[in-house]
Amino acid sequence: MARYFVELNYKGTDFHGWQVQPNAVTVQETLEKAFSLILREDVKIIGCGRTDTGVHAQQFFAHYDSENLSIPLEKLCYKLNSLLPKSIAIQRIFEVQNKTHARFDATSRTYKYYISKVKTPFDYEKSYFYPFALDLQKMNEASQLLMKYEDFTSFSKLHTDVKTNICQIRDAHWKENDELLIFTITADRFLRNMVRAIVGTLLEVGKNKCTVRDFQDIILAKDRARAGSSAPPEGLFLHKIAYPFIN
Repeated sequence: MARYFVELNYKGTDFHGWQVQPNAVTVQETLEKAFSLILREDVKIIGCGRTDTGVHAQQFFAHYDSENLSIPLEKLCYKLNSLLPKSIAIQRIFEVQNKTHARFDATSRTYKYYISKVKTPFDYEKSYFYPFALDLQKMNEASQLLMKYEDFTSFSKLHTDVKTNICQIRDAHWKENDELLIFTITADRFLRNMVRAIVGTLLEVGKNKCTVRDFQDIILAKDRARAGSSAPPEGLFLHKIAYPFIN
């Protein structure tokens, strides 16, 4: 039995998130069916994390164990891409040590959230159309506060099964690029719905409906009801996963 890492990306529009769930099409289920069919064995895929319905992944890692050593990994990658839907692409597959874990060995995760200031028919599934004026300076001031705290209960989905709401945020900032506003955030881990809740609250800051001090008070309150509404999923991308053994 050998363990393999899979690097892939996917467009989340057609999926109810990453994780297998009853009566819904998910990325994990789609991958497991494809791997099992080609390798002719029952394959369980473990992802580096979860993404919610409609959320995309520019980079995603997963691992699986297999006894089938007869198919070269490059050929396996080609066969999988021929079988998988257009919304999922396998970039590479490589062998790792047997105890290497896609989720637990990741050292950081980076998300990007894209807001489009103009309406375009080509990007409506990949960005949030938001044509209103925003104070980007105040949004960046509020973003800097995220790195001063560790408990992000105020931005977590309620009644989840996690043991702690502690996260170490290493970077959070907004950048304007032509007609796009891009929010980048990096942390060791993220809570369910956390990035979308942060973005939704920062938009309230940008509209001057919430001050930078109010944003700080929301963090300290540890109360989801105090934060803003979650931003829509189509603007959110899991951008990069870092591991100590991958450049």
